[in-house]
Amino acid sequence: MFIRTENFETFRMYYPVITILVAIHVLIFFWINLLPGGEWIYYHGVGLNLAVHNGDYWRLVTPIFMHVGFMHVIFNSVSLILFGPPLEQMLGKFRFILLYLSSGIIANIATYYVGGLDYYAHLGASGAIFGLFGAYFYIVLNRKDLIDQTSSQMIMTILVIGLVMTFVNPNINIYAHIFGAIGGALMIPLILIGVKPYQRYQTYTDPNEVSFNPNRWQKKSFRRFKFGKIFWVVLGVLVLLGIISRFFF
Repeated sequence: MFIRTENFETFRMYYPVITILVAIHVLIFFWINLLPGGEWIYYHGVGLNLAVHNGDYWRLVTPIFMHVGFMHVIFNSVSLILFGPPLEQMLGKFRFILLYLSSGIIANIATYYVGGLDYYAHLGASGAIFGLFGAYFYIVLNRKDLIDQTSSQMIMTILVIGLVMTFVNPNINIYAHIFGAIGGALMIPLILIGVKPYQRYQTYTDPNEVSFNPNRWQKKSFRRFKFGKIFWVVLGVLVLLGIISRFFF
């Protein structure tokens, strides 16, 4: 369920919402850090409780898409790539967006009310991503028809590790992590109404493939295999770098 076998092309086709979200993460990251107007984007988009109190309510949404640190954007984007696809396929585009955004907004609302007006500037997709973990937590406990046992054990382990790291590492918005997970767990029962069990064994078939030309098939398959393998190796390295950065930076 969480083992990705797609290459870049098939990933974009199967999971367009996640692809767009990751692209937004990366684009805004480079805009803030390298492009003209980046300081303005950061200043008017970062989460500031005092600014929300004064009427900047959009700051309950905009921080979900913003990252400043390189490892921050990599870690959150890779987490979304690894753990988001089963939910996007299970829920569909609209319901997945609803779960993701509502979890992030709940996390930022909680940061506003619990953190107080003097709470430091915060940003990042972590609250929304923990909302996905909260949704999985509910599914593991109450909708076992939607998830296999191995995936259940994996997601629970990751959730525990994520919560532990929330309190161990400095400069983390603890409120966003905790309440993002709670928000996802609260929203998912409504979002799951009418949802069919996750199809674990779907395979990808290229509609443009020419079956009567074996040489063409082999050549194209080799290219896909090579590109897909490189793509996921790179992602694995980035995940490792993200984890290391959480410990040492």
